[in-house]
Amino acid sequence: MAIVSEEKIIKVLWQYNPWWRAPSAVKEDAKPQRRLAYYEAMQMLKHPSIRRFIVLSGVRRVGKTTILYQIIDRLLDEGVSPRNILYISFDNPMLKLVNVETVLSAYESMYPIEGEKYLFFDEIQYTDDWELWMKVIYDSRKDIRMVATGSASPILEKGAADSGTGRWNVLKIPTMSFYEYCKVLGLEDPLSTDTVQPCELADMDHAKLGELVNRFLPLRNHFNRYLTIGGFPELVLSGDDLYAQRMLREDVVDKVIKRDVLSLFNIRNPLLMEKLFLYLCMNTTEIFSATTAAKELENISVSTIDSYIAALEMSNLIYLAKPVNVGSKGALKGKPKIFIADAAIRNAVLMIDDVLSDETELGIMVETAVYKHMVSYYQGTPAQLGYFRNARDNHKEVDVVIELPRRKILCEVKYRNNSHIPASDAIVELCRDKTTKVTHAFLVTKEMHDFGITKHETATPIVRVPAIAFLYLLGKAEADSKINGAV
Repeated sequence: MAIVSEEKIIKVLWQYNPWWRAPSAVKEDAKPQRRLAYYEAMQMLKHPSIRRFIVLSGVRRVGKTTILYQIIDRLLDEGVSPRNILYISFDNPMLKLVNVETVLSAYESMYPIEGEKYLFFDEIQYTDDWELWMKVIYDSRKDIRMVATGSASPILEKGAADSGTGRWNVLKIPTMSFYEYCKVLGLEDPLSTDTVQPCELADMDHAKLGELVNRFLPLRNHFNRYLTIGGFPELVLSGDDLYAQRMLREDVVDKVIKRDVLSLFNIRNPLLMEKLFLYLCMNTTEIFSATTAAKELENISVSTIDSYIAALEMSNLIYLAKPVNVGSKGALKGKPKIFIADAAIRNAVLMIDDVLSDETELGIMVETAVYKHMVSYYQGTPAQLGYFRNARDNHKEVDVVIELPRRKILCEVKYRNNSHIPASDAIVELCRDKTTKVTHAFLVTKEMHDFGITKHETATPIVRVPAIAFLYLLGKAEADSKINGAV
């Protein structure tokens, strides 16, 4: 006898799909602000010749479920029958007791459904053998298109590699870029219809670059708030920033660590996982040593630390930046830098008072934001992202290195009142040496008047650009490329 009867499953389905009764019911949940991933997902879903299922992956509160509702709303507006659209969340306690086949069988038993069906499965990693059922559905049911979400990306990616090759694509959703943040708030676009690629800045004369930077002056206060609240759509629209930080701590961090990570990765020591994440928040942007962390955290094994780090990365809470060689300059081997997925998560965990007045903390926040923007900007490309630290001189470092087949980009963050760097700085030495084949270099600054080519004599010019402008340009360029290719 089944644990959950078909009748009970059907009742759950009725609750999740109010558009079966009133098509306009989805409007309340399909918020008007569109994440970039919405356009990418629509492009994949509606592709005229290539059929693919889509899996949206990202940390809690980045807007995955909202994107599902927005797609449903779009389909209804295009005339798809409401009953041809099924949404469920496998986070539901009752649905955790059944599998995909049981849910689909109950849905199709309710009434005859003709034509193409659209399935939307939220938090799919909570159902057993989800990847096998997606494979079966893809191969045997040509009348079905599917979009799913999940919070643990490599689990989803492993399923895609094992069963999903040629069947579904995993689309990672980071927290919002600064550009998306401004769009959600309805702020005026300083660039209007223009698109300026960051790599074009080196070709601008000083006056033109100054005119461009000045356009971002009205966004200074918004940028400070973005650093403290982060790129979570619901919290951005909140009028209570202290409450938003509390929600970050309780709903994003606590639920992910205390529930998602524990259940998905078989974590045996929940308290140690919490301590490790706190340790990472305190040491973000620094070189990470599992040996050092193991000694400082109850003197446990390095292998345990490594496995917990992997779980946090899989849960989209952290990024691991690995060392990258630049030309013949040997890089520090083996040790990654840890970046928290969004600077605001770190702020919420550490609860630092008046973080905006602390230059050191601000530098950490901006470096975190820069790395996150770079990861998002180059997602889907063959780019290798990491950092550089000279193996011989451990003090010489470049915060972010991007290596592409035809480009090598360096980015150093100096978010402080005086961004001057000496000629002995790593980024200067690497840009001076033609054998490194560096094509572009950026020095990300704090003050709006701190822009232009540095005075160092280098083969590749180093462009000083305020963080506000740099991150906005990255976000807008990413958005334009994704939206213009969407349906």
